[in-house]
Amino acid sequence: MTTLSVLDLAPIAQGSDAATSFRNSLSLARHVEALGFKRFWLAEHHGMPGIASAATSVLIGHIAGGTSTIRVGAGGIMLPNHSPLIIAEQFGTLESLYPGRIDLGLGRAPGSDQVVARALRRHLDTDPEAFPQDVLELMEYFSPNSRLPVTAVPGKGLSPEFWILGSSLFGAQLAAYLGLPYSFASHFAPQMLMQAIETYRNNFRPSEHLAEPYVMLGYNVFAADSDDDAHFLASSWQQSFVSLRTGQPIQLPPPVPDYTASLSPSARAMLDTVLSCTAIGNATTVSHTMRQFIARTGADELIITTNMFEHQARLRSYEIVASIKDTLNTPSGAQGAETAS
Repeated sequence: MTTLSVLDLAPIAQGSDAATSFRNSLSLARHVEALGFKRFWLAEHHGMPGIASAATSVLIGHIAGGTSTIRVGAGGIMLPNHSPLIIAEQFGTLESLYPGRIDLGLGRAPGSDQVVARALRRHLDTDPEAFPQDVLELMEYFSPNSRLPVTAVPGKGLSPEFWILGSSLFGAQLAAYLGLPYSFASHFAPQMLMQAIETYRNNFRPSEHLAEPYVMLGYNVFAADSDDDAHFLASSWQQSFVSLRTGQPIQLPPPVPDYTASLSPSARAMLDTVLSCTAIGNATTVSHTMRQFIARTGADELIITTNMFEHQARLRSYEIVASIKDTLNTPSGAQGAETAS
């Protein structure tokens, strides 16, 4: 059975603020914990007017402290922005406070542009090839037998769950080489999805962390009580996505009717790409779309993101997904025959 989890971007709705976003994130985490979702991840982004999860480790602590069973983590920490020691100490602290519940997903994208990179005190000539060495150094800080000259306190001897994130073959190859679970950012960059999955699975090497390859895929879901309502609610995310991809990031706007009909052919093509990893509709429509995606990819887990302007609508969307969870590994034809009987 494909496991379901949640990716929260801590969206800031138009006219709102970060404090409200954080309250909504905790409300959502408690809601999906009660619904049986496995993990709740937050993503590191900087300088984005519509995303409040910049201080990712701090926000993870807020969410973990307000829940009790759901795994909480980073999807992900952009390691080029940080020293491995700092992240070891931060996640050593989180693992000490919430043992057995912390995930540490690692990515090599900056989560920003060059102006923000300068403000983060990063070197703009940072070598992306250094990412694997940084991952290994970070993991070594947690080893009970670490041979590094500095000890991560807290950190040494603790075991957050490590993941490699990516949207290209680089992350797939690294996750396979290290024997770690792999999460692909198909919810916003699906172009290399199938090739990355194949690369990861074909090259996976068992490790002390993981015996067999494990793939989690980002997926957008906008579920409502009718298809029309779902498409209307999804327009907030669609507006935000197009604005971001055209270099004008905005706060999450209110939904508008027939948004896609107003788009230029180039903007529509841009949106169509990411819609290949998106389900929009009522419970029946979403179940059918998600089943097709799972059958195509063989995903072990889907991490679902739902950026809706109204918080209650977002909660309702995850309720609908939870209600169809048991149908998701049933082939579409079999599901139809079962319904007819």
